[in-house]
Amino acid sequence: MANEADKKVKVTLVRSMICSLQRQRDTLRALGLKRIGQSVTKDDTPSIRGMLSAVGHLVTIEEAD
Repeated sequence: MANEADKKVKVTLVRSMICSLQRQRDTLRALGLKRIGQSVTKDDTPSIRGMLSAVGHLVTIEEAD
């Protein structure tokens, strides 16, 4: 059985951050996303989930293996 700490999410930037707020651009940079189509894998923690909810309209979120 997978532990909570073992869960990962794959985040992919799918929309441009040109017209987004500076705060949202900073959140994307903190997640490690710079270009459209770029993906990163992050631990599924409450802080990461909060960041993803702030930029949910710019990214796709999948469970990682």
